[in-house]
Amino acid sequence: MPKDARVVEISTREVVRRKNPAAVALGRLGGLKGGKARMEKLTPERRRQIASDAARARWAKKSG
Repeated sequence: MPKDARVVEISTREVVRRKNPAAVALGRLGGLKGGKARMEKLTPERRRQIASDAARARWAKKSG
């Protein structure tokens, strides 16, 4: 148990819940492939539109 979690547990008299490592790994796996899978489903026109909108939003920001 991380030292910080132990301090919280002692000070609050509550047990700090730990994450299930298998669930964490499964969630990470989905997160890693999510963006790529979404990109592959998009048409080239839609990808171009998303990129254009992103560039427009970047240039619209005020610097400073």
